Amino acid sequence: PLLVLAAVVSVQFGGALAVTLIPLVGVFGSVALRLTIAASLLLVILRPRLRGRTSADWLVVGAFGAVLAIMNLCFYGALARIPIGVTVTIEFSGPLVLATVLSHRRKDLLAVAGAAVGVVLISGIAGTPWAALDLAGLGLALAAGAAWAAYIVLSARTGARFAQLDGLAIAMTFAAVLVAPFGVLTGGSALWTPDALWRGAAIAVLSSVLPYSLELIALRRLAASVFGILLSLEPAVAALAGLLVLDQHLAALQLLGMACVVAASGLVMGRRSGPSTPEALA
Repeated sequence: PLLVLAAVVSVQFGGALAVTLIPLVGVFGSVALRLTIAASLLLVILRPRLRGRTSADWLVVGAFGAVLAIMNLCFYGALARIPIGVTVTIEFSGPLVLATVLSHRRKDLLAVAGAAVGVVLISGIAGTPWAALDLAGLGLALAAGAAWAAYIVLSARTGARFAQLDGLAIAMTFAAVLVAPFGVLTGGSALWTPDALWRGAAIAVLSSVLPYSLELIALRRLAASVFGILLSLEPAVAALAGLLVLDQHLAALQLLGMACVVAASGLVMGRRSGPSTPEALA
């Protein structure tokens, strides 16, 4: 459990650090730096086997990489507009709905309803004039959640075809290749400054390399249900990272909404009984 909690803290503080990178190189530049550095590190560490793969293998891992790129772009786009605690909470609706659909349990629908109330509360829609809402930011967070659900499905299919984290390393390389040209076009020379590079490297380690490694070790000894419950703490940890790193404060109703989502996620994901992999649940 401590390894999983360390992974959750690593991911969310990496996200908070990403908020400080976006003003320097833009959304595409930030995602390009993260994916390129993370993919390079994973390729060196894992040395995934490339030979002997079928066309179906490459199709699956390519789709996985495309979804990975979309998920990161939507998530970072939301981070540029709304607080990280709000972004992660809304994004969490994606895997929550997916887990509910796969569970086939009617009781989980009540949890999803509670989570929906939580999303409304944390978004501020109920008590904020429409003109003051950042609808683009909220929409990007929802899109990131939908991409996260697709990411989980494709990661499971990739994991069935590739050993350990080989598929993730290859998919992240695909994602980096897709995003890098746009990152260079929008970020320009700012991408190569020491300030941007160290932030990009830190984000790559905190948001990708370190948490995947910690989760891989933890899942050898940890039940999938416990893993799911611990993972449900991500919105709360994101809010804490936003407070400590970015001085982002959430209102009381937003904190209540976050609590609803965390509780609903814990109830649904805590019933998970099948085998899990880090890339399937990260």
